[in-house]
Amino acid sequence: MDAKSKQTLKQSRFVRQRRREIAFSAFCFALLLGFIAVLPTMSDEEPLLAVSGGGAANWGLSFPEPGQTPVGNATQDYLQQFDAYFVGDCSQKVIYLTFDAGYENGCTAQILDVLKKHQAPAAFFLVGSYIREHSDLVQRMAAEGHIVGNHTDTHPDMSAIAEPEAFAAELAAVEAAYQEAVGEELPRFYRPPQGKYSEANLQQAKQLGYHTIFWSLAYVDWNNDDQPSQEEAFGKLLPRVHNGAIVLLHSTSETNAKILDELLGEWEKQGFCFKRLDELPGLSG
Repeated sequence: MDAKSKQTLKQSRFVRQRRREIAFSAFCFALLLGFIAVLPTMSDEEPLLAVSGGGAANWGLSFPEPGQTPVGNATQDYLQQFDAYFVGDCSQKVIYLTFDAGYENGCTAQILDVLKKHQAPAAFFLVGSYIREHSDLVQRMAAEGHIVGNHTDTHPDMSAIAEPEAFAAELAAVEAAYQEAVGEELPRFYRPPQGKYSEANLQQAKQLGYHTIFWSLAYVDWNNDDQPSQEEAFGKLLPRVHNGAIVLLHSTSETNAKILDELLGEWEKQGFCFKRLDELPGLSG
């Protein structure tokens, strides 16, 4: 099998996996909405989790009003005890750009060009194989002032991993790959694959020195066989942006590569600026 065929097979497997995960997440979020409907009140200290078994949850959002901070599966106050975030400084017109990548699809160089044009820092959450196979792009990310974060080595459902040693091994493999590629220590930012997590995961990540990063703005951009139109992308991303937004985009998306320059320009016109994750309010460690 040639390199192109292997890459196509990898992308197809990734898309099939994501379809199954999205369907399951939608089911769990529907259960969450039903759960919320029968709750009288819930304090900031109590976790609002879409439980899928064993204390596991799937990160999800609802957007009550355009331009306002969405409601997440857990409050930021609750997440803070685990050094975790889904939103940043809500008092300022600040955006924290993040990109996830399970493989390279030929879009990253263009995305980096646009980020450089706008002097917009970002965080790229990468799996181990990406770092090992595309060290040139990873080196460029680091050299141009972007954060490279930990998206695990093999992109598993981390909430299903009960053993602390196995959890740590998924992160350690990415750390080793980054050290080999860049010659520096990997920044301690972690994003759970598919947003699947548990309270134990949050605690384990904190004990390993990581900040778990969810998101407060995203859209369905990961399926390369069914990419959203530019109009659909703008229709999701522009009205829902809000102060302190942690934006999740996939760098595998051709649509994202096409719209990013205009998208960042529109956000700038709205008065937003872009900051790094290590500038999140109250960041410890």
